[in-house]
Amino acid sequence: MWDMIQKGGPMLYLIILSSIIAFGVVLERMYNLNKAKIDADKFMDNIIAVLKRNKIIEAIEMCNATPGPISHIIKAGILKHDRSKPEIKEAVDEAAQLEIPRLERHLPVLATIAHIAPLLGLVGTVTGMIKSFQVIQQKAAAMIPVNPGDLAGGIWEALLATLAGLAVAIPTYVAYNYLVSQVDNLVYDMERGATDLVNLLSSRRDTYEV
Repeated sequence: MWDMIQKGGPMLYLIILSSIIAFGVVLERMYNLNKAKIDADKFMDNIIAVLKRNKIIEAIEMCNATPGPISHIIKAGILKHDRSKPEIKEAVDEAAQLEIPRLERHLPVLATIAHIAPLLGLVGTVTGMIKSFQVIQQKAAAMIPVNPGDLAGGIWEALLATLAGLAVAIPTYVAYNYLVSQVDNLVYDMERGATDLVNLLSSRRDTYEV
């Protein structure tokens, strides 16, 4: 393996470094996104049931005891339960603007690696071919016959760099799309829960005013 890495040329080291970074990001994002997941339907049913009994403090405590961005957003809305609908919605939106970037953290790194890994492989391919042609030129200038062994080093570098670039880019791109879909699901649950909460709190306030 070490011999093949050396034959792959300098670009192969950058590709390997990119793969290590991508692997670390995938593990970190999967761990944190799994922590952020909750049964949103069950959580909102419990929150709504408590709020209908007018137990605001109990609802806030439920949010504090529940991890993840959904509970943080719902708590922000509950804290404004006695305000107008636009004020409640504004509080929820502000909380969402803080939570969504946390869910998307490091995903641009994965997207970048998925795009540049094949380009790094292409650079390695070009440098490998340049080495092969340099050998041909040197041999031709010295009137020495060129044999396949003379070109092997450059060809090794070209092929290994291309293979490594694709081998890193493909799984990284798959992982990126998977993580983006997980974030989208969480954001959907957040939006749905926030809408239900805003409607409930505003209807309660309208009832009290009547």
